[in-house]
Amino acid sequence: MNTYSPETRLSEALAAGDPATRLKAALAIGTRPDAGLADALVTRSGIEPDFFVRDMLTWALTRLPPEVTVPLLRAELGAERAQARSQALHTLSKIGDRGAWPALTRSLLHDADDEVARTAWRTAVVLVPDGERAALAAELAAEFGRGDRDVRLSLSRAIVALDDVAEPVLAAAKTHTDPAVRAHALATERLLHDPDAGFDLSIHEATRAVALDHAAKGAAGADR
Repeated sequence: MNTYSPETRLSEALAAGDPATRLKAALAIGTRPDAGLADALVTRSGIEPDFFVRDMLTWALTRLPPEVTVPLLRAELGAERAQARSQALHTLSKIGDRGAWPALTRSLLHDADDEVARTAWRTAVVLVPDGERAALAAELAAEFGRGDRDVRLSLSRAIVALDDVAEPVLAAAKTHTDPAVRAHALATERLLHDPDAGFDLSIHEATRAVALDHAAKGAAGADR
């Protein structure tokens, strides 16, 4: 005779070897929300290898009361495992509780793991209070020139989402000594003023403009 409670069975199903079983368990929890399974959902999110299951886990967590989930997710932001930090950030952005804003620390915005940092940027833009937007823009601008194309696009999108407060940090970044920073700032500025502009083309044109400017300054210096 099986004496397991439905909560226990669902909790165990979240750890099953078959991803389809884990997906069904997360769906079942989200369909009939049970706050008693919040901890199991958060824990599984931090280690789940399947994208679709992770997405369902996030959805299930958004169906639970924020007063239950937000403290658990905030605690995960200090986890050693990068995926745990990233998934907690992602879920907080979906819940949208601005009370979680203080948990978006500088260390997360500048996390050494690119995926964590990218998720922190997106989440910060969602949760930032109006009075903190300019400070956030300045913090994000410190990451200009970081990473590959996807990382740079994520940063540009986050800064563009801050709209008017982005202008001063872009103006400062365009005078940076690092050509990669200047090019990234120029490409972001173009996206700010022309949202339909392609990022790859913007980066290409900005990089070319910076290179030409550098060559012109070098020639001018040689003529002296």
